[in-house]
Amino acid sequence: MDTNTLVAIVIQVITGVIGGQAVGAALKQAALGQLPKILGGAIGGVAGAAILGSLLGGGTVDPAAAAAGGLGSALNVQNIVGGAGGGAILTAIIGAVMGAMKK
Repeated sequence: MDTNTLVAIVIQVITGVIGGQAVGAALKQAALGQLPKILGGAIGGVAGAAILGSLLGGGTVDPAAAAAGGLGSALNVQNIVGGAGGGAILTAIIGAVMGAMKK
């Protein structure tokens, strides 16, 4: 695994956790603890970025930008928006499931 791929995954995890925390704060009735929000956001961030990257016709790292090197190859729309969106969606699903299990 090269450095550009590792940086892209770290960005996906961080943006996924941010998206998960945002949804967890918005959905107070789900009463999620920190661990489900962090794990759901991180896993959803990586998955969301991979799905968005495949839909937009590329992987998680742009090969042309990766050849040039630098942090710019990992800071793209797929990693940031896909990570935040995927983290938010998976955290919302976890919240809904946990809320339904409590009833």
